[in-house]
Amino acid sequence: MVRFSNNLIGILNFLTLLLSIPILIAGVWLSKQGSTECERWLEKPVIALGVFLMVVSIAGLVGACCRVSWLLWVYLLVMFLLIVLLFAFTIFAFVITNKGAGEAVSNRGYKEYRLGDYSNWLQKRVNNTNTWNRIKSCLQSGKLCSDFHNKFVNDNVDKFYTENLSALQSGCCKPSDDCKFTYQSPTNWTKGENATYSNPDCDAWNNDPSILCFNCQSCKAGLLQNLKTDWKKVAIVNIIFLVFLIIVYSIGCCAFRNNRSDNWKRY
Repeated sequence: MVRFSNNLIGILNFLTLLLSIPILIAGVWLSKQGSTECERWLEKPVIALGVFLMVVSIAGLVGACCRVSWLLWVYLLVMFLLIVLLFAFTIFAFVITNKGAGEAVSNRGYKEYRLGDYSNWLQKRVNNTNTWNRIKSCLQSGKLCSDFHNKFVNDNVDKFYTENLSALQSGCCKPSDDCKFTYQSPTNWTKGENATYSNPDCDAWNNDPSILCFNCQSCKAGLLQNLKTDWKKVAIVNIIFLVFLIIVYSIGCCAFRNNRSDNWKRY
């Protein structure tokens, strides 16, 4: 009689196999239909995830249901490595996102973001020219600032200053408050004549919709703030997923022992 643990591992891996199919299809779709560099960049990780889930789930399914001990052993080894990697990534995510936060500005509904407030590891990533050019291309193709302009275009200066802007909107689509530019519209500001600025972002600002503050340190800081918020959410989900993986791994170990016990009885 097939043991309960073998049945349960078989069911869980069958569900994982079903899950891998739409993930794989989504990756292939992105490779064919992706219209932006961001979408095309996602295709390889999505396809790799789909293939990985499919292969591992087949190994677990066959190993548990067909009582193939060596295949179940490979499955458990992969699961163990996945648990270790996920645990390490979760700790890493909490450590590098511990630093950094928006700076409240007097009489403003939004916050200002400084690149130096974030972890050195994250700063090095966004300060890499090739990396930032790809990120900048994604932000531009995603119409971040054009949507920002359309949303607040009817605001006068007093109303605009009370808006609750996102980190990316504040960092990339408008100049820093340090610059003291004159407001014309959300993405159009007038620089003072012959003015000198201590903040290099003021010189980097340009009213050209394709430039704005995408070359500013504040834009990189806004991205890191966004990333920090998302990574903390991912880390919490990872903890839940980690507990689930440990439970599945424990059940898999029971199934493996069952297989070995049955094999010994045959001989």
